[in-house]
Amino acid sequence: MIRVAVQPSAIDVAAELDLHDAGGHGATASFIGRVRGEGDLVELFLDHHPALTGAGMGELAHRAADRWNLAALTLIHRVGSMAPGDTIVLVLASSPHRAEALAACEFLIDRLKTDVMLWKRERFADGRAAWVEPREGDHGRAERWD
Repeated sequence: MIRVAVQPSAIDVAAELDLHDAGGHGATASFIGRVRGEGDLVELFLDHHPALTGAGMGELAHRAADRWNLAALTLIHRVGSMAPGDTIVLVLASSPHRAEALAACEFLIDRLKTDVMLWKRERFADGRAAWVEPREGDHGRAERWD
């Protein structure tokens, strides 16, 4: 089972884990990404292309499922306005054995940063706002999966 979602609403991690693991898989690896509040950040806004972002996430999920023996995969990304501490991304990868679940989870979060159309804007307490540029290490982490 592959589930992919792009949504403006909060991610209910406990509910998603219950739904994901209803099949009683052998191992589930997870990644929960949250908005950092460094430097007096007050808002992170994620913009996206509705059709292309969802399609890109779906393609990425299927690449992971084709590469590893996955029993279930959940990939959810929020868009819109978020505050420090809000969950921005959830990755759940399940397989009969932990190595495949862990590898798939790491692959998905590494490639999500470079392969999916999402744009981040930060707003700070002093009124500054800036679009976030990709980090130098993001592409290196993604390329190691080629």
